[in-house]
Amino acid sequence: MATVVMTSLDSKSRAASRGMSDIKIRNLFIIPTILFLIVFNIFPLIYSLGYSFTDFRASTNAPAAFVGLQNYRELLNDPFIWANFAITAKYVIVSVTGQVVVGFGTAMLLNREIPFKGLITTLLLLPMMLSMAVVGLFWKLLYDPSFGIINYALGLGSFEWLANPDMALYAVAITDIWMWSPFVMLLSLAGLSAVPRHLYEAAAIDRAGPFYTFFRITLPLVAPILMIAIIFRTMEAFKTFDLAYILTSQPTTEVISIRLYKMAFQEWQTGRSCALAYIVLIMVLAITNIYVKYLNRVKER
Repeated sequence: MATVVMTSLDSKSRAASRGMSDIKIRNLFIIPTILFLIVFNIFPLIYSLGYSFTDFRASTNAPAAFVGLQNYRELLNDPFIWANFAITAKYVIVSVTGQVVVGFGTAMLLNREIPFKGLITTLLLLPMMLSMAVVGLFWKLLYDPSFGIINYALGLGSFEWLANPDMALYAVAITDIWMWSPFVMLLSLAGLSAVPRHLYEAAAIDRAGPFYTFFRITLPLVAPILMIAIIFRTMEAFKTFDLAYILTSQPTTEVISIRLYKMAFQEWQTGRSCALAYIVLIMVLAITNIYVKYLNRVKER
C-alpha cells in the first residue's frame, strides 16, 4: 500500500480554522531559530572578526585603531604560540587515539549477547553525561599524591601526576579518554550492530580467522561511523579548555585554548585574541575538511 504524504494542513485542524497555512506554520518554527543563531552565533563571529584587525583592549576606554593584518603576522611569527599549538597537537593525538581504542574495544566486547547488556551500556555512558568541572575536580582528587587512589592502586607511592611537567599532559589526556570513550563506544556499537550477520556466517564457513574477519568485514563496514566519531572528538579535543585548566597549571599543559583565554581575559589583548581565535577556527576547519574528504573516500569503497 502506498504511503500518503501530507502536503497541506487538514481543513478541520485548529491551525487551518485560524487561517494558518502550512508555510506559515513552518516559518513560525524556523524564523525564531534563525534569529537565535544570528544573534548568538553569526553576529559575534562577524563582530570579533572586525576586532581581529584592530589593537582594541577591553580593559581601556581607548578607541580601537585599525592595524590590518598585524595581529595575524605577529601571532604566526610568535614561537610561543607555535609551542602552544604543538602541545595541543600532542594532546589531540594522545586523547583521540585513546578514545578510539578504548571506545571501539569496549563496543566490540558489548557487541554480543551478555547478561545485563543494557544496564552495563548505560553505566558506561555515565562519564560523558557529567559536567567538565565535576570530572576535572573528581580526577584531581584521584591524582592527589597524598590520598589519591590511582597511586595506591598502581603502587606509585607519592608520585605527582599533575605537578610533573612530563606527565601532566598525559594525566589530562587520560581524564579526557575516561570521559569521552563512551561517546566513541556508542557510535561504534551502533555501527557494529548494523553489520549483516550473514557475512560472519559466510566467513565462518570459509574458516576465516578472527583477524581476517575483523580487518576484512568488521573494520571496513564500521569505518565510516568510526570516522564520524573521530571527526567530532578531534574538533572537541582541539578546543579543550576545561579539563586542562582545572586539573593543572603546568606550562606543558597550556593548550591553545588556555593561551587564548589568558590573552583575552588576563592580558586584555582583545584584538589580538580575536585574531588567535580565528587562526584556531581556520585550523579546526582545515583538519575537519581533511577528515571529511577521507570519510567520503571510505564510503566510496
